[in-house]
Amino acid sequence: MRCPVCGSTEDQVVNTREPEDASFVRRRRRCRKCGARFTTYERIEQHVLMVVKRDGRREAFDRAKIERGLRSACQKRPIRSADIDRLIADVTLELERRGGAEVSSEAIGTLIMDRLRKLDGVAYLRFASVYWAFEEPAQFVDEVRKIARKLRRE
Repeated sequence: MRCPVCGSTEDQVVNTREPEDASFVRRRRRCRKCGARFTTYERIEQHVLMVVKRDGRREAFDRAKIERGLRSACQKRPIRSADIDRLIADVTLELERRGGAEVSSEAIGTLIMDRLRKLDGVAYLRFASVYWAFEEPAQFVDEVRKIARKLRRE
């Protein structure tokens, strides 16, 4: 691995962890040249899953795109990074289990939002507002009411 600080390729693994589902391996590394510490993730490369967008375009599934959206929605919320990583791993694993060469962006969004709603309501609203392209305050109010009804039932 190339050190993000000095660019050296000489590093030492100081810690290795696997999540419960063993979908990836997290490694903490230390650069032997400058001493910087950084994290890498290793996962099995699967077949290329194509995402069918709302407008009919197709693009390769990009796990990093999901991560950026989730981290943005969860910003300044009391959510651990490990919980976000687990949510992403769960969604990715579910998509792999389904098989197939294509999946709709709506299906991915639904998987994410179902899990995010249980994790944090505010982060869910943030994510949903971008995903559904809310344009009116009334759309937020409607979604908050839906969440409140579900919480009362649980």
